[in-house]
Amino acid sequence: MEHMRRVAFETVFRACGFGALAIFCVMTGMSFHPKLAFQAGGFLTTIMAFILILKSREALTKDYRKTEMWLYIDKDFRPPEAYAQWASATVLRDTYLTFALWTSLISIVMWAIALVFSIAGTKATFSLTEPSPPYIQSSPPAAPASGPAAPARNQPSAPAVTR
Repeated sequence: MEHMRRVAFETVFRACGFGALAIFCVMTGMSFHPKLAFQAGGFLTTIMAFILILKSREALTKDYRKTEMWLYIDKDFRPPEAYAQWASATVLRDTYLTFALWTSLISIVMWAIALVFSIAGTKATFSLTEPSPPYIQSSPPAAPASGPAAPARNQPSAPAVTR
């Protein structure tokens, strides 16, 4: 039974690792806006915890021979047929619920960090709607003292008169 727990832990850990990698990639893509990144991370880890809870319920009725855990258990360590369904379902259910608990705790931490960023009032580090930095001139330069006066940038020039 302990060998089954170890194999179940490894298979669920690998699946959660791939899910965490996907969540990390989404959060990295939103890293220009920390509050939004942690909100997305919190939302996605909440979904991941919900999926793990659903998988724990599914483990009770799924055929033990069609689970990934059963494929990785050596034939010497497999329980007898009469006992295998109960043992496999129990071990997988406990493992899924353990990972669901850990994932939900991570989700709570991410939502708390998003709340801290929201209270702190952080803004996006890159935004197209922000005003230009102060070192860029927003008004046209003054016309030189000598020579013809150049028309302003935004005003139409007078039509040329030909004789």
